[in-house]
Amino acid sequence: MVGEKVLRLEERLGYAHKGIEQRFTQLPILEGHRLAARVSGDSAVAFSWAYCQALEGMAGTSLPPRAAWLRALGLELERVANHLGDLGALGNDAGFALGLAQFSRLKEYLLRATHEAFGSRYLLDLVVPGGTSRDLSADGARGLANCLQLLLPEVSRLRTIYDEHEGVRDRFTGAGAVTPELAVRLGLTGLAGRASAQAFDLRIDLPCEPYPALAPAICGRSEGDVAARVAIRFDELAESCRLIYQLLGILPPGPHRATVCVPAEGSIGAGLIEGWRGPVMVVLEAGPDGTIHRCHPHDPRGKTGR
Repeated sequence: MVGEKVLRLEERLGYAHKGIEQRFTQLPILEGHRLAARVSGDSAVAFSWAYCQALEGMAGTSLPPRAAWLRALGLELERVANHLGDLGALGNDAGFALGLAQFSRLKEYLLRATHEAFGSRYLLDLVVPGGTSRDLSADGARGLANCLQLLLPEVSRLRTIYDEHEGVRDRFTGAGAVTPELAVRLGLTGLAGRASAQAFDLRIDLPCEPYPALAPAICGRSEGDVAARVAIRFDELAESCRLIYQLLGILPPGPHRATVCVPAEGSIGAGLIEGWRGPVMVVLEAGPDGTIHRCHPHDPRGKTGR
């Protein structure tokens, strides 16, 4: 390295084959969602929803409206938690330890409110075939709303600090720039793509319920550097908080889970969900007697989890 420039980098990648696809084939198809939620721990809701979406399509299951809204609530909570964690880590990478401390504190507030509402900090087992494992009580909804009321003003103040701090701004601006042309060649998606003028978001481009009713706004930049990706995180955090308020305000009544039948052998289904990092895909094929012939989870980073 010479200053901020990396002249030569030799990547040493860790293991790429974790045995996840083989493990899927050892599970009943109605229980595979638990493993899907653990393919990538920070995207538990996204992966388990994509798995259940594939399974429900194969089985011809209609999702209760309340279940769809609860899943979206979990997905947006997951998005907010990860953006809070990343914004703190990015501040720390720029030598701004205060950012890490403050965003870690705010993330902890959110995780505690999530635990009070759903019984789990990271919602690993919230999404199940046919709906959700838990309903949301009135007290849980109030706790989440109160948490957002505390969180949003502090995030706004921290964004001002990040924007005005010379050291942070100098480290972010121009660093790791990916031009829109390069983003097209690389096929960038998700957050990284949206920071380089690739305005794709499955919640808008290929929405499942309840996103057509929520009408999420897409957040984008064109500079493609770290500063743009930080700005995207701030924008998406605020938009997810708006969606959470909307979900809490008009959560439909009714059951939060429906019965899912075992799909016929040879049935194939696919699930596509926009996770916090980008699009998550799960392709599922049913085996005989309620088994899984094959399940392929695909992470937006391009890792298959095999």
